[in-house]
Amino acid sequence: MELMTIEEVSEVTRVPVPTLRWWRSTNSGGPRSARVGRRVMYRRADVEAWIEDAFK
Repeated sequence: MELMTIEEVSEVTRVPVPTLRWWRSTNSGGPRSARVGRRVMYRRADVEAWIEDAFK
């Protein structure tokens, strides 16, 4: 399992970090994420699935 930071997800998806943070805080979109220690992390598989889902 590969984990990604919010900055890495932003680079891959071209979605600004503040938007990813807003989606997370309002539970209104974006890939699944979890807090690991003090950091918010994303599983690469979840990010890829979220991108794939956008094309369905």
